[in-house]
Amino acid sequence: MVPHLITALTGPINELEQRIIDSMPAIERWFRMEWMEHTPPFYSSVDIRNAGFKLAPVDTNLYPGGWNNLTAEMLPLAVQAAMAAIEKICPEARNLLLIPENHTRNTFYLSNVAQLARIFNMAGLNVRIGSINPEIKENTTFALPDGDSVLLEPVIRNKTRLGLKDFDPCTILLNNDLSAGIPGILEELHEQYLLPPLHAGWCVRRKSTHFANYEEVAKRFGKLIGIDPWLINPIFAQCGEVNFAEGEGMECLTTNVDALLTKIRRKYKEFGIHEKPFVIVKADNGTYGMGIMTVRDVKDLDVLNRKTRNKMSVIKDGQEVNEVIIQEGVLTLERINDAVAEPVVYLLDRFVVGGFYRVHAQQGADELLSAPGSSYVPLAFAQSLSLPEPGVRPGASAPNRFYMYGVIARLALLAGSIELEQTDPMAEIGD
Repeated sequence: MVPHLITALTGPINELEQRIIDSMPAIERWFRMEWMEHTPPFYSSVDIRNAGFKLAPVDTNLYPGGWNNLTAEMLPLAVQAAMAAIEKICPEARNLLLIPENHTRNTFYLSNVAQLARIFNMAGLNVRIGSINPEIKENTTFALPDGDSVLLEPVIRNKTRLGLKDFDPCTILLNNDLSAGIPGILEELHEQYLLPPLHAGWCVRRKSTHFANYEEVAKRFGKLIGIDPWLINPIFAQCGEVNFAEGEGMECLTTNVDALLTKIRRKYKEFGIHEKPFVIVKADNGTYGMGIMTVRDVKDLDVLNRKTRNKMSVIKDGQEVNEVIIQEGVLTLERINDAVAEPVVYLLDRFVVGGFYRVHAQQGADELLSAPGSSYVPLAFAQSLSLPEPGVRPGASAPNRFYMYGVIARLALLAGSIELEQTDPMAEIGD
């Protein structure tokens, strides 16, 4: 069952929603033309915030976990999309090797791995899970919370190929975001498709690069349907040399936070918005909700306590934070049982295949919802994506809003594809 959305049904979001629904044929044609020019990332998830007056992506993950949070009703869509994605890349594919993160003790993460294996198995591939964790020296079975289990096998590398004992895959699917760097075992593979490519990892990616590309996509899309692109774009700034532990580089942070808050206030005034602006400061690379803080006033930066500095200085796999993105904070007016919520949309190739609400009872409308204590409420897109209802009053039909989420998620996906083209090391060699 799709949860009831409690959200603002007045103000510019109404106009935005109506504009998107009325422009659906033009939007879908626009996306078709874009996908002729750009190759979408193999799979992704997009965190979206709906402020009532603004709807925007705030993060795009190219190695999405959390597939176990998709409901059984969403699986047929995911399987169809997986078939299309594999057919495009390697039509003769038979064997797929799935390489997960190394944190094998997280059984909820392993449930996600099991779900991914299930999706690609149903798409017609032999799927086995190979670990690059040096601790996995023999086949190891892990019990999962739902009573299922997952088998991890140690990978075997020869000169040019990666596989398992008695298993030679033509396709390798990474569900490891490479935060700690690119392991040598994954480099210089020949005649094997590595999905996504290594430069999609957080050791290479920067959120500021992604959102710079998203800003350009939003401008073109805004022109297409006749809206101010700010309504779908979180403006941002970046600081390249910050050391929270030592308190260095804080002047860059303070200056950029002040400038961004001023820009947001100007936009709020233009649109008659009476909320208090805020920004999110987060590591320019990395995920898992680490290295993130909310800043409502530039003076807050003068009194950062040691706990906050320590929290901001290190992210996943112990990586130090030296670069940060300062991003316009987008409120969330979504509610599930009175707890604040935000939609997370899942995509395989260029297709929206489902998603869920990330819900947090202890957090406020202007705070991070991926903090410890969050929960997930499934959100079915199957009917709503294929049947948005032109002509229906905005807010009266849940499918309208879900279609709109799918549009925003695909704009972020397009930005991701352009980002990967720009950072592709092989493209530089080709030039």
